[in-house]
Amino acid sequence: MKGIIAAVPTPVDDQGRALKAPFLEHCRWALAHGCDGLNVLGTTGEANSLGIAARKEVMAWAAEAFDPARLMVGTGLPSLADTLDLTLSAADLGYRTALVLPPFYYKPVSDDGLFRWYMTLDEALGANPIAVWFYNFPQMTGVPIPVDVVARLAAARPERFAGIKDSSGDLAYCRSLVTAVPGLAVFPSSETALAEISTSGFAGCISATVNISAPLCARYLAAPDDALATEIAATRKAIAAHPLVPAVKYLVGKRSGDPVWQNVLPPFTPSDETARAALDAVIQANR
Repeated sequence: MKGIIAAVPTPVDDQGRALKAPFLEHCRWALAHGCDGLNVLGTTGEANSLGIAARKEVMAWAAEAFDPARLMVGTGLPSLADTLDLTLSAADLGYRTALVLPPFYYKPVSDDGLFRWYMTLDEALGANPIAVWFYNFPQMTGVPIPVDVVARLAAARPERFAGIKDSSGDLAYCRSLVTAVPGLAVFPSSETALAEISTSGFAGCISATVNISAPLCARYLAAPDDALATEIAATRKAIAAHPLVPAVKYLVGKRSGDPVWQNVLPPFTPSDETARAALDAVIQANR
């Protein structure tokens, strides 16, 4: 998998129940408007605010509707047993790639502890071929995944540990991974990094804001252009100026005309009037 990957949001009703029809509509829109693949049940998908049963339901909707080669799914939880359960469920549904956060409750976590945790997951998966890609988001987890740990795990089990999504925003970290772990698929979390695909060796991006900017990003990859890169960066900055998940859901709702997208799960709150006015300007700029 490479290119533009949308970290898709999860629509919910006013009781917090995930909704199939608007979820699939947006996924289809993203794939038809520039995205090469979808990251289901990541941070943007509010995965860690959903129960395990709901997560399995949502991952099944995507697996039944789309080519598994274009999907990856978040399965990481602090409990190794729950992470294994979700990852095996994903594999049974045909997913080829699971994005797995580090164990994020007990801190600090030593490098050897991280290595042991991921290797225990690998051993429990046995001959199951699903790939486990690292999900590095230390601002949320409080547990960074060091380059040396990624390198050790990839050396031990290259077929299993073959990629990473980095949401730290640290492109120097991403470049270090490309150098230290040849063949590792490295995905920064911002589409602004698309300009570095050829020079830094990134595989693409996995981003929340490409739920909006995917058409611009696809145009850029087809014909790189400085003015277009500036427009992409401005669009991302305008969206990220507000709480990201509510902002993305608001914009998806405006695009689709479905008000259910305004619902967010606690602890989020819907975009307020000031944010909505600013986000409406993003829509106008991207028409």
